[in-house]
Amino acid sequence: MGIRDEHRARMLVEIQRAALDLVEENGLDATTVADIAARVGISERTVFRYYSSKVHALMPGQQGLIDALMTVESARSDPAGILHDLLAASREVFAHEVERRVFRRVSRLLMREPDLLHAVAQQERVLVETLRTALTARGVLPHLQAHLVAEVVTAAWRVAWQSFDREELEGRDRDPLSLFDETVRELGGLFPG
Repeated sequence: MGIRDEHRARMLVEIQRAALDLVEENGLDATTVADIAARVGISERTVFRYYSSKVHALMPGQQGLIDALMTVESARSDPAGILHDLLAASREVFAHEVERRVFRRVSRLLMREPDLLHAVAQQERVLVETLRTALTARGVLPHLQAHLVAEVVTAAWRVAWQSFDREELEGRDRDPLSLFDETVRELGGLFPG
């Protein structure tokens, strides 16, 4: 990793940390991009160089998921194989989110800030559309199959997150990755054969 990449990685972490701290302290509505920039000691313009909004700064994982899925080039041509490869890539992003240690903080904010749930739903719509479009444009899958694969990948991501949130809310300490794996296993069990 070069100096520029290290600086970018550090900025991404610092901006997200500041956004999380401020929203935890003051709430989503009371937190501005200017507040986040001031906390980090940078300009608002610099914040926007890395994130499109304060919500994006709080939850960049969704964009990371989109970026990761756009790089998946499955060696398989069948929808099930492509789905398998995309779910494996999703798991890697999920694991990375867990390693970053902000996973639980974001989950708690989602429970506390209902407006964030609307933002998540919008991010999921973008994920489905982006993935569906990419699969279709590459000629990998016809439109309907591409749409179904995109929806299933997004649903697995959502259900794993929601399962983790529910476990947290009920005071149970579960490994988020095991919940992701369980989600994918249960999904596979819905379509035996």
